[in-house]
Amino acid sequence: MNINSLIQLLVVMEECNLATNVVAELEKVLFSYGFDFYGLLRQPRPNTDPTELMMAGRWPDKWPHLYVAKKYMLVDPTIRYLGRAQRPFRWRDAMAAFKGDPLRRRMEQMMADARAHGLADGYIFPIHGRNGLLGSMTVGGNSVDLSPVEISLFDAVAKKAFWRLLEIGGEAQVLEEAAGVDMKLTRREMEVLNYLAEGMTSMDISRMLSISNHTVDWYMNSIQDKLSARNRQHIVAIAFRNGLIP
Repeated sequence: MNINSLIQLLVVMEECNLATNVVAELEKVLFSYGFDFYGLLRQPRPNTDPTELMMAGRWPDKWPHLYVAKKYMLVDPTIRYLGRAQRPFRWRDAMAAFKGDPLRRRMEQMMADARAHGLADGYIFPIHGRNGLLGSMTVGGNSVDLSPVEISLFDAVAKKAFWRLLEIGGEAQVLEEAAGVDMKLTRREMEVLNYLAEGMTSMDISRMLSISNHTVDWYMNSIQDKLSARNRQHIVAIAFRNGLIP
């Protein structure tokens, strides 16, 4: 493995003026590292077709359809772990974090289906902004062991590719301006707010973030107080009006 290719990629992506060129340069390095599949995605949301969130990616044939058909988004351990992760992590580390989870058997079924489609292992690189989780890059296929230095560089690559594609598409400024509106809500409160806007209940949100219903309600009450909202519907209305959620 050559870490110089990762460093060079950071420079090259900055100079790319077309989204197709950014993606082509990214894929070239990912495939050279032995990753057969990848996805650069906006913030994962339940009850949403993952393909609608994908900014760039390549997945095994039929896997996206199976993932949606079996509603794996709701039990995917990597997505659930992503909601609380601050640093890059390996897929198998996410599974290990949910040993006693009541949805464990569904998670194991999902991972078995993933392996059957060539997704044996991989890494996820979270991309955070002021408003919490904005997106992520996941890379996988056959098992590849990255050094700590390579993980750090891949993390930088994920962020650069994400923001460069937004810049080229004219979306970066809108996202940054929306983030600037909120000076009171914490990162976790913003995550809860985004899930609330998707129509999720406290129980749904607690499962996604791996926290208790009581803790979710505590965040809800805090958000309601900070936004001077009358109820949860009013919270969402105020959030939309002020650009806190897209």
